[in-house]
Amino acid sequence: MTKWFVTLIIGATPALADGLVHYDTPQSFDDVIFGLESAIIDAGLVVDHVSHSGDMLERTRADVGSDVILFDHADVYSFCSAALSRDVMETDPLNIMFCPYDIFVMVRHDTPDVTTIGFRAFPDGEMQKIQTLLDGIARTAIGMD
Repeated sequence: MTKWFVTLIIGATPALADGLVHYDTPQSFDDVIFGLESAIIDAGLVVDHVSHSGDMLERTRADVGSDVILFDHADVYSFCSAALSRDVMETDPLNIMFCPYDIFVMVRHDTPDVTTIGFRAFPDGEMQKIQTLLDGIARTAIGMD
């Protein structure tokens, strides 16, 4: 049985999307990435972009005068759901600010045996549909569902 840890942090003002939802797991970065890609595809969605944020930060570390290694691995997957996006934007066109939707996967340099998957928390109301989607994808990626 796979052992996993759950940490849920939601900011003091969830109505302003000031928060984060994340899950920690002892699974490898590669296993979590494979699970995430599979969960996105299985949800009928397509990855629009993968941002290799960890690589960029490491590549530019010396250029900005830092000697701090933040991540062993860190990527952000961006994707969208046409049906859900239309639904939340028909309710409020300003919900476009949340699209595309992102899920990150990271291994912090100081905790190399823990992989974290997560996403920003969304405001109450219609955007909870998106939060539910992202939560399901993240949990599926690490075998929690």
